[in-house]
Amino acid sequence: MPNLFQDIPLDLTEEQLETITSGRSVRIERIVSNGHATPEDEWYDQDQNEWVLILKGRGDIEFEDGRSIRLRKGDHCLISPHERHRVTHTDPHTLWLEVHFD
Repeated sequence: MPNLFQDIPLDLTEEQLETITSGRSVRIERIVSNGHATPEDEWYDQDQNEWVLILKGRGDIEFEDGRSIRLRKGDHCLISPHERHRVTHTDPHTLWLEVHFD
């Protein structure tokens, strides 16, 4: 994928996750969301740091400790390892860039 804004499907019944590149301690992904959210009884609990950037649209993230953030185009955040979180809302055709690293 030479351009992050190319090959975005118009009809997404499921989120689209694509690994752009990965190495020994890093993984870079593009995610396209279309109103998707993490089920209410599930939390992401990852072993690596996760830096996330919204390239298009909006994504709301809730943390297990009660905090929540709203990310819009250009906004980014760093999620520490084992900082339990979930996505509570995405706008149609939201485009995320995520970097997982040690």
